[in-house]
Amino acid sequence: QVQLVESGGGLVQPGGSLRLSCAASRSIFSIGHVTWYRQVPGKQRELVGTITSGGSTTYADSVKGRFTISRDNAKNTVYLQMNSLKPEDTAVYYCNTNRVRAPGGRSEYDVWGQGTQVTVSS
Repeated sequence: QVQLVESGGGLVQPGGSLRLSCAASRSIFSIGHVTWYRQVPGKQRELVGTITSGGSTTYADSVKGRFTISRDNAKNTVYLQMNSLKPEDTAVYYCNTNRVRAPGGRSEYDVWGQGTQVTVSS
């Protein structure tokens, strides 16, 4: 029932910046580990980076030093700050969490968003 919703995508020139958000579609108690992925049509999904519930992050080599993942647990929202964007960053970006804790003491596992398009082009 719970879904993640990505927002913030759009068209940006090379060298520009975007901030993506990943939030629950309705009121929840908490989100667990969150991973950002991206996918280009015709190619396999690529891991961008991940953040634990405690805020520890890891990144793919292709984005290290340019992208930053953060979270605001009070808002149950995770962010992907993308700087120095390149045309090869063009993709649909997805977020995934291992666990969502919902009202009533229930949990949902392996929850995905629908994705947001990022296009880097002049």
